[in-house]
Amino acid sequence: MHDAGSTGPTPRTDTRSRVQKVALELFAEQGYEKTSLREIAERLGVTKAALYYHFKSKEDIVHSFTDDYFAEMDALLDWANDQPRSDETRREVLDRYVSIVLGGSEVFRFLEQNRASMQAMEANKERFARFRDRLDVLVDVLVGPEAPVRDRVRATTAVLAVGATCMFFLEQVDDQDKLRAIVLEMATDLIS
Repeated sequence: MHDAGSTGPTPRTDTRSRVQKVALELFAEQGYEKTSLREIAERLGVTKAALYYHFKSKEDIVHSFTDDYFAEMDALLDWANDQPRSDETRREVLDRYVSIVLGGSEVFRFLEQNRASMQAMEANKERFARFRDRLDVLVDVLVGPEAPVRDRVRATTAVLAVGATCMFFLEQVDDQDKLRAIVLEMATDLIS
């Protein structure tokens, strides 16, 4: 794909993110089951074959959402493991995690609204296990692998509450930064 004013092909990641954005829009408008790859391609202004180059199916698009989330989580955990264990690091880890959750709120809403379709996908059955593995590492980063069970439970509660609270309140607040600050304060209080 070429832009009239560009000197080379559009980066794959740009096309990939455009496909994801349009797919989410269509899934929200008409539901996952009623949306076809052809409709996604039409809205993008590309052929179905061009779309097929990036994604072979709607399932592949959905998997790309979770793959991106897990990649962000992995980057956060890699960064966190290289930091000194301190209250400042803990707060920064939580802050970055809140950013990941808020950044993926449309995807999380889509997954929740289409839970039956998502549960039917074979590969999505492993999604909880993939999240659980990262949750364990995140809890280790926040309170340490040798922390007492009570501290680990509090840290796990904080992490899970971040996701649930952001999803629940995102559409009810006008100021996302205010919500972010409240959620971060709550999560920090739970862990402290």
